[in-house]
Parts: sequence; structure tokens; C-alpha cells
Amino acid sequence: MIQLRKKVLEELERRNYSQATARAYVGAIRRFAEYFRCSPDELGLDRVREYQLHLIQEHKLRPKSMLVQMCALRFLFLKVLKRGWSRDDLPLPRSVHRQVPVVLSQDEVVRLIDAAPNLRYRTILMTLYDTGMRRSEVCQLRPEHVDKGRMMIRIPRGKGGKAREVPLSFQLLEQLRTYYHSLRRRNGWMFPSGQAKRADDPMTDKTVWHACEESTRRAGITKPVHPHTLRHSFATHMLDNGAELPVIQVLLGHDDPRDTMIYLHLSTRKLKSAPSPLEMFDLARQTGPEPAAS
Repeated sequence: MIQLRKKVLEELERRNYSQATARAYVGAIRRFAEYFRCSPDELGLDRVREYQLHLIQEHKLRPKSMLVQMCALRFLFLKVLKRGWSRDDLPLPRSVHRQVPVVLSQDEVVRLIDAAPNLRYRTILMTLYDTGMRRSEVCQLRPEHVDKGRMMIRIPRGKGGKAREVPLSFQLLEQLRTYYHSLRRRNGWMFPSGQAKRADDPMTDKTVWHACEESTRRAGITKPVHPHTLRHSFATHMLDNGAELPVIQVLLGHDDPRDTMIYLHLSTRKLKSAPSPLEMFDLARQTGPEPAAS
């Protein structure tokens, strides 16, 4: 099982999965192995189906939790163990509904950034919002990825290992420069780890989460704010300011345009441009007496 866990972690890293996803997948695979008390590479499709029914019938897992479990097993058997199964052999729950993301107003974004308790957290928040990068991509940012000549930031390994570029604003460039010059110790990462025992590593996604949580608390914002909230806010505000969906899709690194279309439901500009049904009619103004109270 130790060797298999190592293979899973290596494959997750190779495909640039986030640290949070890696933890969730490894935990799901460990629980699967513990249920049958043997290494998963010794188990077949019938055992996977048995385990799926066990989770549904005995643990009463909700569809969202089942989705994580089955995605982890799909990754294990299809990507790591290279079993010749189809994706339909490992079905995902159908009743998982996509929730509408939380989006901050532009005023709330300003309050959040201004409430950051230190230069490091402020720079993290500005980078998340100004580029729409995922938290794992911010963690992996290096100084050489910042192209000052072209005013672009290169993301060499985004989700799924795919590269892309995002625009770099002058304001963010100055913030990154100020922050980087303030570092007492540099290890090749834009945001180096603050732990002495991990001196050569970048910061973890826990640091990014804490930057959001602490700044949200200090700003007095009641909405739930996490790193992806700033990514959602970036895309929605871009749409509000006239950017087209295909451009936003490229900037976010979405393969499927349907993943980007959700921001149509969040765009204030798009929603306000929809005509009111009542305004389509020329209703006569009421001039009679008010009806008596019942």
C-alpha cells in the first residue's frame, strides 16, 4: 500500500492536482483499502461496486461526498493502475447539482484587500483577484513567470498540466515587486514556505486559505470567502466590464465552455440588461379608490 500511495501522489503531482484534491483522493483510497483490508491493486470492479453500495446504504453519503469517493477511485484505477475499464464502469452520482458561486462586489474586494494584516497576505489576495489564478497556481508561481516586458504571467502547469498566460496589471506588478524585495529569504518561489523545515518549498494552499479567512474577518465581510471566491469574482467582474465569455474561458483555463457560462448567472450587467416583462405592456394607471382592507 505504501508503494501504491507513492504512485498516486506522483501521478497527482504530475497532473498538477491541488493539494486539497490530493489529500481528499488519498484519504478516499485509504478508506477503500481499509474496508477490504487489502491493497486496492488486488481488487476488481465487483469490489468497487460493492463498496459504492456500502457507502450509499450504510453510510448514507450524500451525492457530493459520493462524487469525491468515486472520482478518487476513477483516478486510482484508470490513471494510476491503468485498468482497462470504461468510465461508465465507475459511474458518478447524477443528482449532484452545481451551486451558484459566491461573488464579492468590487467594494468588498477592496475592503478585503485593504484588511489584509500584512504585505504577504495582501499580495496573495491581489494576485488571486487580479489574475483569476487557482490557489495551487499561485503557490507554484516563480519570479521568472512574471513577464514584465509583455505584462503577462505565465502559468506553465495549470489544472491538468496545461499551460496558459494571464495579463499582468501595473498595480499587481508593483505589488509583487515590493513584496519580493521585502523577503528576507528567497528560494526560487514567489511565495516561499514560511516553515524552516520546508525551506526549499513554496507556501502551501493552507497559507492562501488563511490569508482569505483572516482578511475576511478583519474586513467584516459576512459572505463565505475562500480562494476560489476571488477567482469567481474576477470572472464575474470581467464579464460585467465587457469581456466576452471565450476570453474569460481562456483566462480561467477552462476546457469546457459550460464551466464558464455559469458566470452569466452572476453578471450584474447581463442580469440588468434583461427586459422586465411588465415594461413590455402599456398598463393603464389605476385611478379608482383604494380597495377596503379585508
